[in-house]
Amino acid sequence: MSTPLASRAQKMRLPLLTQKGLEVPPPTEKDWSKDEERHYVFKDPDQQWRSLPQPYRMINKLVDLVFERSWEIIEERDRLREAKLSQIQPTVYPPVFQSKLSSVPNCMAISQDYLFIGGAKGFSIYNLYNAKRICVWDKLKVGVTSIGAADLGNDILIAPVDEMGVIRLFYIYKDSLFFVKTVNDVDDTNKPTPCVKMEISQGGDFAAFLLQGAGDTWLDVYKLPKESWLKEVEHPQVTTTPKKKVRQPQLNTLEPMSSDNSEMDVSIGLKGDVKLSPPVHIVKIKPPKPITGTTFKSPLEVFAKVEGCLGLGSGQNHFIKDSQWEQQAAAFHAMYKKVLDGDSEEELASMATFHFLLPTCVIMMPAELKGPSGVPSVLGVHWMGHHNFFLYSLNRTQRDKVEPESVWPCAAPIALSQLSGCGSYLVLACEDGVLTLWDLAQGSPLGVVALPEGRFCQSVHFLKYFLVLEGRNVYPEVPVTSQVTCVVLCTDASLHLVAASGAQEPTTRTLVERPAKHPDEAVCAVAPVPPLPGMVLVFSKNGSVHLLDVSGPQTVCAFAPPRPFHLVAPWRPVFVLSEHHPYFLLRGDRPNRTEATDEAKDIPKSVFYFHFTAYPLLEDIVRNSSIPQADLPDPVALPQALPLEERCDSFLRKRFQKLEHQAKEQEHWTRLRRYSLLLQRENLKK
Repeated sequence: MSTPLASRAQKMRLPLLTQKGLEVPPPTEKDWSKDEERHYVFKDPDQQWRSLPQPYRMINKLVDLVFERSWEIIEERDRLREAKLSQIQPTVYPPVFQSKLSSVPNCMAISQDYLFIGGAKGFSIYNLYNAKRICVWDKLKVGVTSIGAADLGNDILIAPVDEMGVIRLFYIYKDSLFFVKTVNDVDDTNKPTPCVKMEISQGGDFAAFLLQGAGDTWLDVYKLPKESWLKEVEHPQVTTTPKKKVRQPQLNTLEPMSSDNSEMDVSIGLKGDVKLSPPVHIVKIKPPKPITGTTFKSPLEVFAKVEGCLGLGSGQNHFIKDSQWEQQAAAFHAMYKKVLDGDSEEELASMATFHFLLPTCVIMMPAELKGPSGVPSVLGVHWMGHHNFFLYSLNRTQRDKVEPESVWPCAAPIALSQLSGCGSYLVLACEDGVLTLWDLAQGSPLGVVALPEGRFCQSVHFLKYFLVLEGRNVYPEVPVTSQVTCVVLCTDASLHLVAASGAQEPTTRTLVERPAKHPDEAVCAVAPVPPLPGMVLVFSKNGSVHLLDVSGPQTVCAFAPPRPFHLVAPWRPVFVLSEHHPYFLLRGDRPNRTEATDEAKDIPKSVFYFHFTAYPLLEDIVRNSSIPQADLPDPVALPQALPLEERCDSFLRKRFQKLEHQAKEQEHWTRLRRYSLLLQRENLKK
């Protein structure tokens, strides 16, 4: 039995020739019969599927959707393949050496001629040149998540942090490794104080550790007695019966490791019977208190609270009452109610960034607090979500009151900061995308730079000042001043170059745009390459590692470990660059579990060595990376770094010459004016 809908559909499917009879249409459109237009029915080609019952219609739609998406993926892959074929692919250099390890390396550091690798059971020390392991510390069987190494001259300070946040200090002198102290060791294991961040000053005079515990966060600053360590290791005093039992790592014997290296050169021995002087605790810095209503009754009490301008600008000592704060907050929320709706105020974690600063004229310190030249005298600290950059003196005792000697307020909360390797330049990046460049040596800001709209700073990296001469990047051998070049990686994966020079306005230039169509090419991490002028390593999301020349910008080459190794987490790659050697070390990760086979499981954990001088394209750049002042062209003038007396003398000499020139010009114009007056008088007489 046919339904009315089916009979109607059947009538619609009847051809027009059946309705009007057999009639051949004429060859021209103007002779077509007008009656056929009345009988023409616009039929939906998908109407036949509508007659299907459920769930077949839904299944049909899903199948169509799968086919459409599959075709889109196929077309996108074809476009990517064609784009890659049309692009000029950079030269990919393989590693020159592979160091096989028994465990996955979590972190790496380089100091002098040693490579330090933290693993799952401790840390190991390797020779940087031949990759032979020369020492291992694994008695406590704790994983090392980060490791720091500071060059002290003839010796080295090592600071590994394990997976529990416990930080230990080790001292290397000649062929011996000494244990110094566990910084955050506690008697009660139920109340740990893990180390979140650490910083060792250049030269190893001071160390700072950011600790957390019991819902609190604080910064402990220590002075390292490296002179005492040198005397104690040269003239050791063996301790046999200590007065107090202290829990220390067992460092008496050295057990060989298996399958780490086929050859092991044990040239550094562990010395556990020599006790070294512990670091001296200087100051404990806590996060700034939230600003609340005043408790003072008169402005005189506020001024009496401020002693010698210490802490001035922190906002703690004021004369604003709670009622005024409440009125201001109510007016602000009423004005921006639409914008603030749905935004909840979350409590920010107390994280801090800190730097050891050399004594400069921009940091005003009392005369009694200044230290020797070349040694850090100030600790700069800023806390997450706060506007102020605090400066604390390092030449103090533990009894002194913890107050900042100076405060630098910013217009927006400081997101991050970075100190140059020479310690002369500082950049403060705020949350609104504004960067402030400071020349600490000269005592003046170099400029303020605003990133493009919608771009916010993720990381900042200083580049050593370089010149571009005849298409080649070179380092001038003479020291320069007030010249800053840094690479800024934004949160949207775009890369920018910021340059500032003296009194000139700073400039910004985009190096890498955000890849909107190809998100796998987004930049995840950046690292400067000191042996190569004006070049940085760029880690992309797809696991590729490129060498970028910022002067172009252009990609010079690429580095890649051999298959099946690759970068599992390119946004957090495990690598290390040597500042004084043309080396670049990269951890190679094994294939994923979904791709793992029996052959892949037997692949050892490896660290790959990339030697820049081993590649023909980079060898010439490394060997000719610097240029003497005599070979510089005449138009190139570099502002050299001179002592303060010579700078003052040069400034006064230029000022005197300028005044003398102005005086001569004034005298010349005075003579011309007198001569014109005389001519006017002569004309009047005539």
